[in-house]
Amino acid sequence: MKKIKIESKFIVYDSIEELTIPVQKLLKKAAEAREKAYAPYSQFLVGAALELENGVIILGNNQENASYPSGLCAERTAIYYAGAEFPNQKILRMAIVAGSTKNPTTKPIPPCGACRQALSEYELKQSNPLELYFMGTSGEIASSKSVENILPWVFDKTVL
Repeated sequence: MKKIKIESKFIVYDSIEELTIPVQKLLKKAAEAREKAYAPYSQFLVGAALELENGVIILGNNQENASYPSGLCAERTAIYYAGAEFPNQKILRMAIVAGSTKNPTTKPIPPCGACRQALSEYELKQSNPLELYFMGTSGEIASSKSVENILPWVFDKTVL
C-alpha cells in the first residue's frame, strides 16, 4: 500500500485591479456574458469568456431548460463553441463570473464537475495549460494555472 497526496494551489486576489489588464478585460467580458444568461429556474447566472491564442475572445453563458438535464453551463457553452469554430487554436485562459440574482455572491465560484471534465479534455488535447480565473459577482478572484490543478487525477483518453 502507498499513500498519494494531491494538492491544488490557487492564487486569490482581493480585487480585479490586482490582475493584469488582459485578465481584467476577460473578466469584464465574462460579467457581460453573465447578464445575458438564461436561468429562469435557478436564478443563478454564469458568464464565461475565453481567450484563444489568436486573440479571439469567445463568450458563453448558462442556458437552462425546464427539463433540467437539457441545460448547459457557461463554461461548456464557450469551450464547445471554440472547439467548433477554432479547432486548431489553443485556449490560453478562461474567466468565469457567477452568482445568484437573489443573494450577493462575493466568494469565487469554480466550475462544476462536468465543466472541469470538459475543460480538462481541451487542456489535454492542446498539450498546454488553460489558466482559469473565477469569481462571484463581486469580491475575491481565484486563479488556477491549469485545469489539472482543479481536477487532479483526471479521467482521460489514456484509460479508454
